[in-house]
Amino acid sequence: MYTYREVEKNLWLLEDPEHSLEGVAVVYSDPLVIVRIQVMDAPKQNREEFFAKLLELNAKDLIHGAYGLEGSKVVLVDTLEYDTLDFTEFRATLDAFSLALTQHYPILSVYRDK
Repeated sequence: MYTYREVEKNLWLLEDPEHSLEGVAVVYSDPLVIVRIQVMDAPKQNREEFFAKLLELNAKDLIHGAYGLEGSKVVLVDTLEYDTLDFTEFRATLDAFSLALTQHYPILSVYRDK
C-alpha cells in the first residue's frame, strides 16, 4: 500500500516498503513529473566495473527509467510527461522501480564499500 506526504510545493515522498519503495521522490516540474529513488552510494573501489554494470542494466533490464549518478549517490530516475500522464503510467513506473530494486540490488550490492 502506497503512502505519500507532501514535503513542499510540487514535491512528495512516497513509501511502499512491501515493494522495496522507500523515499521515492516525486517532483512536478512543468511539463514533467520526475520520479526518483536513491539506490546506494557509489563505490570507491571497482568503479569502472560498477558503472559498466549500471549501463548494462540500463540497456538490457530496465522497463522504465534509468540509473544515474547524483554526486556520490546512485539513483533510479524516470521522467513522465504531465499532460499525458495517467495513473496506469505512474503505477507502471513505480512497479518497474520495485522490480528493478528487487532484482538489481543483489547484483549491485556486491560492489558496496566494506
